[in-house]
Amino acid sequence: MEKLQSTLARITPVDKCKEEEAQKYLDSLTKPIGSLGVLEDIARKVAGITRNVKPSLPQKTSILMAGDHGVVAEGVSAYPQEVTPQMVLNFLTGGAAMNVLARHAGAKLIVVDIGVAADLPEHPILINRKIAFGTANMACGPAMTKTQAVAALEVGIEIAQQFIDEGTGLFGTGEMGIGNTTPSAAITALYKGCSVADVCGRGTGLDDQRLQRKINVIEKAIKINKPDPRDALDVLAKLGGFEIAGMAGVMLAAAANRVPVLLDGFISSAAAIIAANLHPHAAEYMLASHLSEEPGHAAALSLLNLEPFLHMKMRLGEGTGTALAMTMVDAALKIVHEMASFSEAGISGALA
Repeated sequence: MEKLQSTLARITPVDKCKEEEAQKYLDSLTKPIGSLGVLEDIARKVAGITRNVKPSLPQKTSILMAGDHGVVAEGVSAYPQEVTPQMVLNFLTGGAAMNVLARHAGAKLIVVDIGVAADLPEHPILINRKIAFGTANMACGPAMTKTQAVAALEVGIEIAQQFIDEGTGLFGTGEMGIGNTTPSAAITALYKGCSVADVCGRGTGLDDQRLQRKINVIEKAIKINKPDPRDALDVLAKLGGFEIAGMAGVMLAAAANRVPVLLDGFISSAAAIIAANLHPHAAEYMLASHLSEEPGHAAALSLLNLEPFLHMKMRLGEGTGTALAMTMVDAALKIVHEMASFSEAGISGALA
């Protein structure tokens, strides 16, 4: 708990003065004011996060948290639980979509076994920090103990801090865990104050009957566990997952170190809801990469007051959206570093 508390104590608001300074600089460049749209938003936000109007192109690390969920026993997924370790092995051999897109973005990909329900082989990109062999079934009681929830948050904090110390200046968050849209929908519905049906999607491809079962299971889990939305740790322990907690820890460490962190899809954004409710300024360090096809994702982003960069009709997870968005962050920072101002180019500015 000490590591979590000390990390939370280090989080401060982003620098709004640096954001204003960055916008003034952007307005001086050879373009109509605001004409680069979201690229300007990114450059301005990164300036506020890093306290630097012209931050260097960052070293990029994608942290993919993997964990299993006891609630899969309720039939909430179209795929069996053994797919989680099978997909982790696919990441380790470089064959997943996230491997391809991380390479494309020039990002280092790290996979963390924080709760896979199987033993995994040693591998250079795999970090074994298993809390348990999957969470408990949240439809029957808490998904984890508060001690486990804190431990999983601190795994994310420790791993993020390690890479920050090694020079990482931009994080992508990703996950793998069969059944993890179920806890994500539960967390989002609880904090949004809406019906579970409004934020519960088909995940890996449920038919109508199994979708209704999933909705019923989430409603049962909320009713049985009675999570307190005023206590994010209580919500995480009762409704969350180890990989959700691990991603939330990465986000908190990023905020404490003034490092921007990209959110992926629905599960990543559920983790962000937990992080934002553990500290009121944590969300200021987050950037939303894309809008997932999962119906709960828009609701989750609205809770965080974040606008997604990309609309790609994606719903894979794994951090794939963050890898694409990393290239947008690079583009925004290259504009700041490489584009000429009106005075430098000898071009007349707008009429007063």
